[in-house]
Amino acid sequence: MSEAKSTPENPWPVRTVARKLLDWINRLGDVWVEGQVTQLNARSSTAFLTLRDPSVDMSMSITCNASMIRELQLTEGSRVIAHGKISFYPNRGTLSLRADDIRAVGIGELLARMERLRKLLHAEGLFDPRRKRRPPFLPNKIGLITGRASAAERDVLTNARNRWPGAHFRVINVAVQGPTAVTQVMTALSTLERDPECDVIIIARGGGSVEDLLPFSDEALCRAVSSCRTPVMSAIGHEPDTPLLDHVADVRCSTPTDAGKRVVPDVAEESERVRQMRDRGRRALHGWVDRERKLLDSLRSRPVLSDPYGPLERRSEEVRRFREQGRRAVTQRLDREDVHLSGTKARLTTLGPAATLARGYAVVQLVTPDGLDGVLRSVSDAPSGTQLRVRVVDGAVRAAVVGPETDGEGGGTDDA
Repeated sequence: MSEAKSTPENPWPVRTVARKLLDWINRLGDVWVEGQVTQLNARSSTAFLTLRDPSVDMSMSITCNASMIRELQLTEGSRVIAHGKISFYPNRGTLSLRADDIRAVGIGELLARMERLRKLLHAEGLFDPRRKRRPPFLPNKIGLITGRASAAERDVLTNARNRWPGAHFRVINVAVQGPTAVTQVMTALSTLERDPECDVIIIARGGGSVEDLLPFSDEALCRAVSSCRTPVMSAIGHEPDTPLLDHVADVRCSTPTDAGKRVVPDVAEESERVRQMRDRGRRALHGWVDRERKLLDSLRSRPVLSDPYGPLERRSEEVRRFREQGRRAVTQRLDREDVHLSGTKARLTTLGPAATLARGYAVVQLVTPDGLDGVLRSVSDAPSGTQLRVRVVDGAVRAAVVGPETDGEGGGTDDA
């Protein structure tokens, strides 16, 4: 019968918990485990070693026959595959893998795994050139991740400062091979990524064997570099060495020396370029000034500028001439019109009633109580007593008809 559920009032003793753990572990059965040897202690008959996951900070203890270690010639940092069964030691409360078979991972297998990982990362787009960022022309601060007092560190610093003496570095020394390399490099990468003054990061290591460069083909490190916002330059090994980090990094440098030359510009070259640009600018400015001076000389030699008042005087003379012509034309026209008007006036005067009155004639108009009633044209229209208005050349008089009168020629008129 199983024990009752543990409670504060009815807790399980340590032996019960240990026994339950042992039961669960025994159900796991045999397993194959892969990792990297970090600690190795081979005694006369039994060997104790620690197997570490190179991608994360996890490890487990393994015990095996010491002859396996001697036959495989294992050392710390070796990649192995171990087969065995997990053992739980209730007295100490510890776990250990009792290995009955250990196999070293060969170079061929490592290269095959790197190729599979390379295809996977390439398919995910981590090698896409469009994702890569261009480092700044002159970084404010350069982060350098490399081994302590290594030739790679010396090459990067020396070449960079020879090219640009004011280059500012922040160097973080890490293990560049072995079981702790990946973790330390990723920690340093995270530290430099958080530094706001760090504009570019260099991961540098000298040459080595395929096993020595394995940490720089680790999947976790490649993904960390790919997600880094700061541009990363990879300078691992020599020209033929191509760990996966070279494909993921924003800039791949063939050697640490190449990284030192590419991370900063050459002060001598830039000074020469500045001098050339100043010379070009000076020549361009002198050429422009010469062209403008020639243009000004050409403009000043033109008649309109050499004698600016001459055209004005000529135009003024033309204006005066045209004005006189206009005045004469208007005067002549007025004279002709005046003559024509005088002739017309004379004709109108001759034909007008005033001229007729001046010759002794008069205009007789009938006067009624309502006013004038037209011109008297017949004696029959003016019986005796009719009021008349007689208009002569210098005025008008009133008259009244007193009777008819016949002139000497027998014509009949009214006598007023």
